[in-house]
Amino acid sequence: MSAAPGDRRTNTMSRPDIDFSQPLFDYRENRLLRGLRGAGRNLAALGLIIAVWYALVLWVRWSRGTDFPTPLQCLQRLLSLLRGERLYGYTIRQHLVSSFLQRWLAGYGLAVAVGLVAGLLVGISRPLRELTMPLTYVLQLIPGLAWVPVALLLFGIGNTATVFMIFVTALAPIIINTSGGIQAVPPIYLRAARMMGASWPRIYLQVMLPAALPVIVNGLRIGFANGWRVLIAAEMVVGVGLGLGYAIIQARWSLDFEAAFVCIAVICAVGIAFEKLVFAVLERWITERVRGN
Repeated sequence: MSAAPGDRRTNTMSRPDIDFSQPLFDYRENRLLRGLRGAGRNLAALGLIIAVWYALVLWVRWSRGTDFPTPLQCLQRLLSLLRGERLYGYTIRQHLVSSFLQRWLAGYGLAVAVGLVAGLLVGISRPLRELTMPLTYVLQLIPGLAWVPVALLLFGIGNTATVFMIFVTALAPIIINTSGGIQAVPPIYLRAARMMGASWPRIYLQVMLPAALPVIVNGLRIGFANGWRVLIAAEMVVGVGLGLGYAIIQARWSLDFEAAFVCIAVICAVGIAFEKLVFAVLERWITERVRGN
């Protein structure tokens, strides 16, 4: 039934210029607005932390009658340390460089190299998986500080023992997630690649590995957190004379709680920065690659 000449209704189904498969409106959030919202959430979270901190200060002073470092006092101490004030014979920069570059980066880098290679091999080899994964799960269950006597017996007191503890605690989650990501690749991807004539190395590098990347990144993140925590604990126990963990344990004995809180804040800042600058960037890159395909 055709519309009358005076009828104001239009038959949209008969108009070839409308593509109903495409959205009528393409809404893209302004990048500046998205950044402002993220900054607002971060400021709100920081404000909540400061409010809880001050509430804890008041509670400790009221219930125990002892001083508790305030955020302002810790900020002033941090600025003094950044200006060059010595903390147990070294600057805060020297403590940070010793912890992050000389110990953590060496142990975590070695764990990433070994864990990725082992996980990729275990993921494609069932006999190798049945042989090695039980040991990997056992390593995953052992707390980081439980490796202290083993590290001391193997390497004695020093940086090597700390690097070993970081390596062994970060290794297991990297292997588990890497192998799990390879095994979780949908079989239909492999069948489609074989039907198109792709060789096995090409299937592995261009199909299986990209599909497993999100899980692999999660394993790297868990390994980072495990290694960073055990680094601080190892510096407290193993006996190194330099580092953030060493500074915290020395602050305990000297009752310099402001210095301890400053070191804790630096530890958190480094962890958050590494998360935002490395893992968040990796996840964004992987997401854009997936959407682009």
